[in-house]
Amino acid sequence: MKVGATNIPKLVGYNCFACGTENPIGLNLQFRKNQEYVCADITLGKNYEGWENMAHGGIVSTLLDEIMSWTVIYFKKVFFVTRNMEVKFRRPVPLNQLITVKGKITRCDSNRMISAESMIQDKDENILARGRATFAILHDKDLRLVSDKLKEDMKMLFESF
Repeated sequence: MKVGATNIPKLVGYNCFACGTENPIGLNLQFRKNQEYVCADITLGKNYEGWENMAHGGIVSTLLDEIMSWTVIYFKKVFFVTRNMEVKFRRPVPLNQLITVKGKITRCDSNRMISAESMIQDKDENILARGRATFAILHDKDLRLVSDKLKEDMKMLFESF
């Protein structure tokens, strides 16, 4: 773990492609707080390839979205969905090399919208991709498709931060 960073607990037993512990083809990201950022380190293998030796753009976008999502989870402790997202690919994201994904909150307009930004960096801290997104906060009436168990587990997770 990086100096000054704090590990962030996550739920066990769920199938989310990016953070779930039960998805055999997922990324199983592990998160930490470092100042105003939520961060994750990952080395992507051949299963996530687009062009040879480069991560697929959809995987890059997934990483940016997920780190912003966990930034909202950690700092705002709310249920939400991604409303819109913009990605800027600056350099190829290499396979088989450690990369760091970082996210931070940039704005919280009301009880309905949160904005965040993210980046992917290589080991030399070169920025490979950037993301910006707006997240819509969900209230109980909006969570019809979410199981009661997940709602309760998430509330317990929020309390653990």
